[in-house]
Amino acid sequence: MSRINTNVSSLIARNALQGTNASLQTSLQRLSTGLRINKGADDPAGLIVSERLRSEIAGVSQAIDNVERASNVIATAESSLQEINSLLLSMKSLVLEAANTGAFSKDEVKANQLQIDSAIDSITRIANTTSFAGLKLLNGSLDYITEGVTGSQITDLTVQGVNFGTNTSVPVTVEVLNSAENASLFLSATGGAGAPTNGSALLSSISFEVRGPIGVEVFEFASNTPTSAVAFAINSVRDAVGVSASIVNASSIQITSLGFGTDEFVSVNRLDADKNQSFATVDAPDGNETGRDVGADVLALINGNLAVGDGINLALRTSTLNLEMTLDKQAAQITGQTYSFDINGGGATYQIGPDVTSQQKVGFGIQSVAASNLGNSSTGFLSQMRSGGIYSLVSGTDTADQARFADGILDAAIAEISSLRGRIGAFEKNTLQTTLRSSQVALENLTASESQVRDTDFAEETAKLSRAQVLQQAGTNTLQIANTSAQNVLALLGG
Repeated sequence: MSRINTNVSSLIARNALQGTNASLQTSLQRLSTGLRINKGADDPAGLIVSERLRSEIAGVSQAIDNVERASNVIATAESSLQEINSLLLSMKSLVLEAANTGAFSKDEVKANQLQIDSAIDSITRIANTTSFAGLKLLNGSLDYITEGVTGSQITDLTVQGVNFGTNTSVPVTVEVLNSAENASLFLSATGGAGAPTNGSALLSSISFEVRGPIGVEVFEFASNTPTSAVAFAINSVRDAVGVSASIVNASSIQITSLGFGTDEFVSVNRLDADKNQSFATVDAPDGNETGRDVGADVLALINGNLAVGDGINLALRTSTLNLEMTLDKQAAQITGQTYSFDINGGGATYQIGPDVTSQQKVGFGIQSVAASNLGNSSTGFLSQMRSGGIYSLVSGTDTADQARFADGILDAAIAEISSLRGRIGAFEKNTLQTTLRSSQVALENLTASESQVRDTDFAEETAKLSRAQVLQQAGTNTLQIANTSAQNVLALLGG
């Protein structure tokens, strides 16, 4: 304690005071910013983790905004489709009214046709004008672009969703494994193959019931009725029963369902008491006797995936490809045949995840709902119901026939719009809304985790601040004492 050149006590007190001041500054910075980590030196490992969490939070936050915007787009499109559906329903009422030719004059039918023309124009106008922030929604701009689709192979194609991933196009190959079939029965007027014949007429009077997928009808014929007359009678109610008849040979009639698939059937039931007379239904011209036959659905592979068949219709639902198609009737009956086409972009792509990867975005196609696209190639299109069109109520001589054709087009159009609305609703509910909820939960958890790592615990930090303030005051006083303690050596000099 008698040395004055070096004041060790002062150095010790000064170092302690510097440490206290640094601790005090750290506490003040944390309390003023609210952050425990303000620079890398505060917690290097914590800084790395918190920055990663911040990146994920930013991605999830933007994903939530993207999903909410996509929901707004979908809601806009759905509201317009609802209006189109209302117009179609009103058109159906007008067509059914016009079909009542016994109570409506030609002038009234023409008036109905004018209303139909106006409704068709309105549907096309809605399709062309529905937009969201300049993005056209229903005019086909959001439909997928296909190339190589041959009408003799695929008559109708709806691509509902494609995930291109890192590719610019998706090739599609359709391989028919099992062909589609109609339901079919053969009516033999002579009791079956090889039985005695009576030319091209029934051997005896007969009463039988024919059932089809649409309805049922009972027929009664006297003996010697030509088989051509029997076929004509069945064909007269084909729209009510769902089956048609054709002459196979002099004594046999083939009854066939109008459509393909397991939902189609033909049933013939003998009603008269004498069932031993020469009359039989068989499953083939020389086959087994039966009273009922059922069709078969087409079975096919699409890009190696087993597609769901419904008659001649195929549907594939995978995470990368979602589409529906209708095969040509002849093409659907050729087992082993392969058809192919390409999807070269288009559609609407929604980024619903925090990272730009193929698994975190979804594709959704919205086809044009203009009048020229509503309907199908077999029944006709809505635009053909306008005045001057082949399915106009006033274009033919028989208004009832024209009304029947128009009614079929409207049924197809209503089904198409309803299907699109249902698909949009399912996309919003099962994809967008579920993603939104899960993203909101993820954002909550990520934010809590990032806060735990980076944010200041004020209770803990204020305690540290109080401690540092006390130590600062004590250190200052101690340094003052250490600096004055060297003066004690003056006593040794007799001062």
